[in-house]
Amino acid sequence: MGVYSTINPATGETLATFEEISDAELQQMLARSADAYRSWRGTGLAERKAILTRVAEIHRARAEDLASLLTLEMGKPIAQARGEVDLSAAIYQYYADHVEEFMADEQLEISGPGTAVVRTEPIGPLVGVMPWNFPYYQVARFAAPNIALGNTVIIKHARNCPQSALAIEKVLTEAGLPEGVYQNAFISSQQVADAIADDRVQGVSLTGSEKAGAAVAEVAGRNLKKCVLELGGSDPVIVLQDADLDAAAQAAAGNRLFNAGQACTASKRFLAHSSIYDAFVEKLVAHMSAFEPADPTSADARMGPLSSAGAAKEIDELVGAAVAGGAQVLLEGGKVDGEGAYYRPTLLGGVTPEMNLYREEVFGPAGVVYRFETIDEAIEVANDSPYGLAASVFTEDMEQAQYVAEALETGMVWINGTSKSSPDLPFGGVKKSGFGRELSHFGFNEFANKKLVRNPRA
Repeated sequence: MGVYSTINPATGETLATFEEISDAELQQMLARSADAYRSWRGTGLAERKAILTRVAEIHRARAEDLASLLTLEMGKPIAQARGEVDLSAAIYQYYADHVEEFMADEQLEISGPGTAVVRTEPIGPLVGVMPWNFPYYQVARFAAPNIALGNTVIIKHARNCPQSALAIEKVLTEAGLPEGVYQNAFISSQQVADAIADDRVQGVSLTGSEKAGAAVAEVAGRNLKKCVLELGGSDPVIVLQDADLDAAAQAAAGNRLFNAGQACTASKRFLAHSSIYDAFVEKLVAHMSAFEPADPTSADARMGPLSSAGAAKEIDELVGAAVAGGAQVLLEGGKVDGEGAYYRPTLLGGVTPEMNLYREEVFGPAGVVYRFETIDEAIEVANDSPYGLAASVFTEDMEQAQYVAEALETGMVWINGTSKSSPDLPFGGVKKSGFGRELSHFGFNEFANKKLVRNPRA
C-alpha cells in the first residue's frame, strides 16, 4: 500500500506520512458521496451561499497556519503562500455571491407556442485529481463552483501535500458542509480509475501532467463520463519593437519565476524582435538574476526550492542536454549544492527544434529566448508547440496586439501583462494543454445539466 508524505523540499526531511485507504474504504466514500448528493442538491441556495462564505472567512482567519503548510510541503515562499490562501478565499466568496445568478432559469425565445426554459442543475458526485503546485487554489476552483451548484466532490490530492489536503477538508467541514459533500481521498492511481468508472460518479476534473491527463481521459471516455483537463503549458511572451522593455522584462521574469517557475501558466518562452533583442535580453537577465533561491519561510523570499530533489534533477537534465546540443547560456543558474531542492534561475538562447527543451514543458526556473524578424514569424514560433494554454504580447500598438492575440493558438492571451488568475476570468487551454474551463460562469457550467423544460401550452 502506498503512502502520502510531507517531505520538506528545503531540507529533504520526511516529516509525516499517511497510508492510502483500502478499496473497501473507497467504496464507503463513494456511497457517502452519492447519499450526500441526494440531499445536497435540494439544499436551498441561501444555505449553500452561507457555507461557502464561511469557507472564505475561515481561509482568511487561518491564513497564516494554512500558508505555513504550503511553505512546509512544497517550498512556496511564505508571502506567495499567503497570496494563494487569499485567492482561494476569493474564489469561494465569488461563487457564494454569484450562485443565484448562475443558476437562474434562462427563458428561450422560440418560434412555437408556449414556453421553453433552460434550467441549470447538478449532475452528481465528481472526482477531482489535484496537483501539488497550488494545493488550495486548485481545489478551490474545482470544488467551489460544484459545491455551489449542488454536486458532491471527492478529491485525490498530490502525494507530497497530504497535510494541506487534510487542512482543506477540515476548513470545509467546520464551515458547515454536510458529511459526504466534500471528501479527501488518499488513493492510488488505480483507485482513481476505479472511482471514475463507478456508476455513481458522473465526471472528473484533473489538473496535472499530459501523461496523467491522458490516463484519466481514457478511463473517463471508456465509461462515458464528463471530463475537464487542465494540463501543461509552454507559454510564450512576444515582445514587439515598440514595447516598454523594462515593463516587459520585469513582467516576464516575475511570471517565469513565481512559485519557482512551477506553474502551468508561467512564461517559459521569450520571443523578442531582432531590433530590441539584445536590450531585452540584458534587462531580462538582470530581473531574473534578482531571484536568488532562499529559505521560503523568510518574509522577503522571492523564490524558494523546487518541490523535490527529483524536480530539480529533471530541470537540470533538460538544460544540460540543450547546452550540450549547442544552446547558448545567457544566464547560468543550476542546482545549488547542499540540502534542499534549490535551483538558480537559468536563461538559454539558441534552442532549436531538435532539442527536447524546444517542445517539453520546463516546470522550473529556466527560460528560453528567441529572436524574430516579423510578427508572423513570432506567431509561427509561438504556435509551434504541442501546448496552448496562455500567452502574452507586449506592444504599444493595440491593432498589432489584437492581430497577435487572434492568431495565437492558446486558451488565454494577455496584452502588456502576463497571466494572472481571478475568480471572474475563465481559465483553460487548447491542444495538449487540455479542454474545458475553470472559474467564472464557464467553470460553473462544466458539470451542470442544462435541462430544457418545454411547455407548449403555457
